Amino acid sequence: MPSVLYEQDGPIAMVTINRPERMNALGREVKKELAEAFTDVRHDPSVRVAILTGAGERAFCAGKDLKEGAENYRKKKYQVGPEIGVLDEPPHASTVVLETFKPVIAAVNGYALAGGCELSLACDIRIASENAAFGLPEATRGLGANFASVLLQYLVPRGIAMQMLFTGERISAQQALQYGLVNQVVPQAELLTAARVLAEKIAGNAPVSLRRMKELAVKSLGVPVAFALKMGPGPSPYESEDAREGGDAFVEKRDATWKAR
Repeated sequence: MPSVLYEQDGPIAMVTINRPERMNALGREVKKELAEAFTDVRHDPSVRVAILTGAGERAFCAGKDLKEGAENYRKKKYQVGPEIGVLDEPPHASTVVLETFKPVIAAVNGYALAGGCELSLACDIRIASENAAFGLPEATRGLGANFASVLLQYLVPRGIAMQMLFTGERISAQQALQYGLVNQVVPQAELLTAARVLAEKIAGNAPVSLRRMKELAVKSLGVPVAFALKMGPGPSPYESEDAREGGDAFVEKRDATWKAR
């Protein structure tokens, strides 16, 4: 059975971490298959939006597979300093998701902890079930939370971000909604439906426009505003065939037919 399931329904790809017996922990195989799934999302022109979730109801993703990690640590010497073992690791799952130039929605069903929380941060939009909880316990395990240390302070007030990182304490779905970390909180049974409704709405818009918005939003993180406004990552939609189609559809009072060019 694959560690990551990939299904496509029309323009929407559903990527599901499939290790419910291990709370969808990020083992080496999971990270490899996540990278492959989001490579498919990136390069398949028929996919316009992706939804990322975890199998079961307990966890979106509980983070690093600590059992597998303990076995790996026994093979390495102790060292504090530059990261070791990076070259033989699969790509960082959160970075792969963040750099996917199509919109990605996280459907957070239960615990999103450590690397699992970071994975949710890498998505553009987060919808949480009522039983969801977000936490970064790395400081209580002697680890680093590099991705969250950079990105979380862009998504919630900095004081909240630092408290989550320094204490390792979890926040509930309702707290996450209060802080602006999630867009919606819904009952567990309605989670995937809510994510799909939003994905369909997004998928109905011009693909070139969506790509431009995603790439500019990601690549301008941390960049001075004056410089960011002069950036032009990704294809420009302004002279595209879709831009003409969008104008014609508005004038003719009909739905646009996008060509992604």
